[in-house]
Amino acid sequence: MSAPAAPAALRPRDAATLILVDRSSGRARVLLGKRHPGHAFMPNKYVFPGGALDSADRRMSVAAPLDPLVEAKLMAETRRPSPALARALALAAIRETFEETGLALGVADCAAAERPPKGAWTRFAATGVSPALDRLDLVARAITPPGRSRRYDARFFVADASSIAFRAQGVVHGEAELVELVWTPLDEAQRLDVPLITRAVLGDLAAAMQAGMNRARPRPFYRQLSGRGWRGEL
Repeated sequence: MSAPAAPAALRPRDAATLILVDRSSGRARVLLGKRHPGHAFMPNKYVFPGGALDSADRRMSVAAPLDPLVEAKLMAETRRPSPALARALALAAIRETFEETGLALGVADCAAAERPPKGAWTRFAATGVSPALDRLDLVARAITPPGRSRRYDARFFVADASSIAFRAQGVVHGEAELVELVWTPLDEAQRLDVPLITRAVLGDLAAAMQAGMNRARPRPFYRQLSGRGWRGEL
């Protein structure tokens, strides 16, 4: 009898994460959230806000589009590249940050979105903030290796904390997805209990900031090829 076939690897879901950087004190700090201990995926880990792309992210209006250089990096090494996908990924990062932290990124002096998608985007629009994608840069991309219970094709965005236009209260608490938020110095963030990919991206961000955050720069792309970890560039 032949051996049973190995289970097929899960296909990674498109996902987006947002790193907020606060430079107001002169020393760069990044926002990390502690995941609920009851989560099956990365319990108690400190992570950046983020999650999977939602179909509603393709239908939300914006106050400003992506920088063309950032858009091009988002479309690189993608099976079906399109400006629409790049735009949706940036919006997913903003939506997930709002859902998990209560922080709405964008501008508050624009006309309110007309007929925002139901759910999180309706709540976001009710704050009076319109997403401004030109505030976002791409730091890195990473695909979860095969064999994991969940797999994501995650894009790590970064934005300055000055882009926060609204702060909802009561979103982070003991029974929420994130039970704690911390602003920690960038050069100390790796001392927290963070996932390996978060540790790598923190290093990538520090290097990019030191070099001036040129938007034409190569972006790290982490994935597994032929069973081995690989760090390429976009």
